Amino acid sequence: MAHAQAELHSLSRADVWAGFRQLTPISLFVVVFGLAFGLAATQAGLNDYSILLMSALVFAGASQFASLELWGTHVPVVPLVVTVFAVNARHLLMGATLYPYLQHLPPAKRYAVMLVVSDANWAMSMQAFSLGRPGLGILFGGGLALWTFWVLGTWLGLYFGSAIHDPVSWGLDMVMGCFLLAMVVGGKKDLRMSVIWIVAGGASMLAYWYLPANSHVVVGALAGGLLGALWMEKPT
Repeated sequence: MAHAQAELHSLSRADVWAGFRQLTPISLFVVVFGLAFGLAATQAGLNDYSILLMSALVFAGASQFASLELWGTHVPVVPLVVTVFAVNARHLLMGATLYPYLQHLPPAKRYAVMLVVSDANWAMSMQAFSLGRPGLGILFGGGLALWTFWVLGTWLGLYFGSAIHDPVSWGLDMVMGCFLLAMVVGGKKDLRMSVIWIVAGGASMLAYWYLPANSHVVVGALAGGLLGALWMEKPT
């Protein structure tokens, strides 16, 4: 039993490299969005250095695009912070779900892993954990793959972004949504998980219809996370 737990929390170089290779195919789609961001940021008036630095340090596509809407000669700091927090509020839930697997790592490694957590590698690592397989390599290695291709895409967008004027018209905005849906469908299936997803989705839709923009992200994450915390899974 102890050996199985050690394997579950393994984070060797081999695990990281395997995770990197596993997430590389989906990371190729990230290049397109990075390219679109590079172009949009250039048009918003940011210089090349600032654009690349933002993608490298922030690594949050949706909030980076949202920040461009508020960018100008005088940047409204408070609305910018609130918008970015709302868009990225789902990371609160991600961190909570990952803590049981990350708590065994030294703090330096733990927070290094969290720096590159995004939707895709989080979903795949949680699927691995739910099936009793090690997932930290997928989480960290996959995150490094996504980060690398996001920065690469941003760089390409500075020079070749005009080649793709509207990624949405190609349906590329649906790639990540379909990927995450596949992870949910292929993950652990029981009454508890089904109810949690239904509550999170229902709360998010209600917030999308009746509350201010972007609040559905926070509401959905809090509703699902709170129910998951109150309805604990029975040990097997």
